[in-house]
Amino acid sequence: MNIVSLLPSATEVICELGLGDRLVGVTHECDYPAFVKNLPKVTKTLIPHDAASAEIDALVRERMKTQRALYTLDLPTLERLAPDLIVTQALCDVCAVAEAEVTAAACRLPGRPRVVNLEPTTYLEMIECIQTVADAASVRASKTILSLSLRVDALLKRTQKMLERPGAVMPRVVLLEWLDPPFSSGHWTPELVTMAGGDEVLGKAGERSRTLTWDEVAAAKPDVIFIACCGFNVERTLVDLPLLKVKADRVFVTDGNAYFSRPGPRLVDSLEILAHALHPTIHPLPPGLPAAIQVHPE
Repeated sequence: MNIVSLLPSATEVICELGLGDRLVGVTHECDYPAFVKNLPKVTKTLIPHDAASAEIDALVRERMKTQRALYTLDLPTLERLAPDLIVTQALCDVCAVAEAEVTAAACRLPGRPRVVNLEPTTYLEMIECIQTVADAASVRASKTILSLSLRVDALLKRTQKMLERPGAVMPRVVLLEWLDPPFSSGHWTPELVTMAGGDEVLGKAGERSRTLTWDEVAAAKPDVIFIACCGFNVERTLVDLPLLKVKADRVFVTDGNAYFSRPGPRLVDSLEILAHALHPTIHPLPPGLPAAIQVHPE
């Protein structure tokens, strides 16, 4: 079975299920596990590589008005790869190849490959997506799901034990997915904040992220500001850090490209990174995971 992934999180799911040797094509954004960087790319982006955050935001908003995606398929490459299974998403037609374009392309390909759409908005739905991909590829997901679940259960027990202590208080958290303009967290991320022992005061679990004003962020009176900019690594996020207009007792920056933005197995990594930042004496950082960087904006 030849598999093409049109989403970085789908690529990570496919590889976590042991299907990496069947993966023949990925998106231009897929970078984990490392070997996928060498696979043929079946998508292109319309976003300039050196665009500022405000420019990217303007491009996204303009595309949303016209219902046109910022990414498009490389049809000749897709045809050459002759996939039997295409894993994509229908959650956001701007931040990935549009569902209609994928469906139309699949209809023109020899053998009419199966198209599987993933649309997780919560942690549990991400787990269900792992099962969906496994079913489509006729492999078992139980070992993968159990491994992730055991890690989450252990963390939840530590959080619960902490909250049962007399006088325990959950820190008020604002997790920002963008800085210019500021965006609240959305979908699965507010849920991760709660699981980690924080109180996300602006983002709503299961709902989309939304544009904020800095006055709104300040009015939320966060104890912790946690920054995980969608699609940005730590170095790129630090470029925008001077845009932060609100102070908090603690401010953290993490790799929003590798963590939080991708609804795949590394959401559990994201949870562990967040929990360690909020409660370092309660939640140890697992070996191999990068700690969120605590910064001190002026």
